[in-house]
Amino acid sequence: MDAYSEVVVRVARHLTPRVASVRTERGAGSAVVLSAEGHLVTNAHVVARFSRGEVAFADGASGPFDVVGRDPLSDLAVLRTGIEMPEPPDFGDADRLLVGSLVVAVGSPLGLEGSVTAGVVSALGRSMPARGRTASRIIEDVIQTDAALNPGNSGGGLADSHGRVVGINTAVAGFGLGLAVPINATTRRILDALREDGRVRRAYLGIVSVPTPLEPRWSARTGRRRALRVAEVMTGSPAAVSGLHPGDVLLAINGAPLADAQSLQRHMFADAIGRRTEITVLRGEAMVDVVAEPTELAD
Repeated sequence: MDAYSEVVVRVARHLTPRVASVRTERGAGSAVVLSAEGHLVTNAHVVARFSRGEVAFADGASGPFDVVGRDPLSDLAVLRTGIEMPEPPDFGDADRLLVGSLVVAVGSPLGLEGSVTAGVVSALGRSMPARGRTASRIIEDVIQTDAALNPGNSGGGLADSHGRVVGINTAVAGFGLGLAVPINATTRRILDALREDGRVRRAYLGIVSVPTPLEPRWSARTGRRRALRVAEVMTGSPAAVSGLHPGDVLLAINGAPLADAQSLQRHMFADAIGRRTEITVLRGEAMVDVVAEPTELAD
């Protein structure tokens, strides 16, 4: 075999036994083994509001599952089953991917267990809207791939050339275009919260921000090339109370640099709710520190 085929075959042999088909009363998808304790990870939209269903593996093993927790704002859910399962695959870090990297998608399109497609990372840093019952959010750093994804692929694994799961396939955006929720520090924290608590508690500041390059003089002074520009501040929000304004450029939160939405969102979890939070802001010709107390995001 050629080198490309050897990589795809090796990854497929490793990952296929670790991906199951998922069926609920009204839908179907895929899931990836997450732990040796019977946990699997899938998309929140695959299980929707159902609390149970059935999983089936390529070797014929099947059985019921319960939904441990779901988080529509990241489109992730954790399931648990009592049937015997393979050991989980290695989970990698999508932040290390490069455009052009080889990726292999394994799922259960159209109910066919163990279906494999391959392609490359077409783009990184894409965003995708997600909506809960009362709140909406942008899922950042979504992976775009040209690996063919079909109905039922949602919840399946997207692996790198070493067989490490770097994404959970989440949507078919159009012909020749697939998207996957990245596996990174933020999503690992979400999955841990779903396993332990069944839900994700998020802190809420009340801003809409966009990445922005820093002017050379500020880049030289701060040692950073990018930051977040505030596009909108919600009326009555913690950000509004703290004095943040549209046009402010957010440089850091509690001393940690802010360069993109994920760098802010990774700080907006339960431990930030109601706590004093210092945000370093570039406003006009001055750097100022703004103190905010995030509230809990209701959903």
